[in-house]
Amino acid sequence: MSSSRRNERWPLITNTNTKSPISEAYRILRTNIEFSNVDRNLKCIMFASSQFGEGKSTTASNLAVTYAQTNRKVLLIDCDMRRPSQHHIFMLSNRYGLSSYLSHQVDLDEIIVDSTIPNLSVIVAGPIPPNPSELLASKRMSAMLEQLREQFDMIIIDTPPIMAVADAQIAATLCDGVLLVMDSGRVKREIAMKSKQKLEHVKARILGVVLNKISRKNANSYYYYYYGDRDQGEEA
Repeated sequence: MSSSRRNERWPLITNTNTKSPISEAYRILRTNIEFSNVDRNLKCIMFASSQFGEGKSTTASNLAVTYAQTNRKVLLIDCDMRRPSQHHIFMLSNRYGLSSYLSHQVDLDEIIVDSTIPNLSVIVAGPIPPNPSELLASKRMSAMLEQLREQFDMIIIDTPPIMAVADAQIAATLCDGVLLVMDSGRVKREIAMKSKQKLEHVKARILGVVLNKISRKNANSYYYYYYGDRDQGEEA
C-alpha cells in the first residue's frame, strides 16, 4: 500500500488539518476530559468500542496528537494484538512491538518509537501472538505500565472491541479511565449496554462516551461528542 493511500485510510486530521471542525472537536474532547476530572490524576486512558469499525483507533490516535500538541510527553500503545492498526496510522514497522516485549523477546526501550509528531511516541502491537489475553494479564504488562507512567505525562491505549474478546476488560483494570467510542448509526442499544456492563464488571472507570459519525444538516464531516462522569448513571 502506498503512503498516500495509507494516509487516506488512516487520517491523522489533528496533525494534517489543525483548523478543521473535526480537529477542534478532538481538542474539545481533550479539554472536557481534563476539566471533568480536575481532582483525579488521569495519566492512562483506554479507548474501547463494542465492535470493529466504530472509529476507536482513529479517535485514540487523534486524541494522542492533541495531547502532544500541548507540549506533554505522550505515549500511544496499541494493545490490539489481534487486529492492530496504529502502525498503519503512523506508518511504522510492526516487526517488533508490545507482543515482542511481553513475550521476553526485546527490551522496553526497543519498542518505544518516536513518531513524526513532536512529543508523541508509539508502541505498536507487534506480531500477532497466540495468547493476547494472557499477555495483557501478565505481571510484565502491569509492571511495564508502572514504569511508563514515570516516563510519560499521558498514556493512551487502544484495545480490541469489548464484545469480541476479553482483552479490553483486562486492559481496563490497568488504566485510570475508559472512553467508549460508539458508531451512532451502527451500534445497537443492547450491544452498547452490554459493553458498558462488561467494563463495570471489572470495575473500570468509564469516563464517558464518544459518539462517532453523527449526521448533521449542512455538514460533511464526522463529529465527536463527549459525555462525562455526570452521565454515567444514564443509559447509553
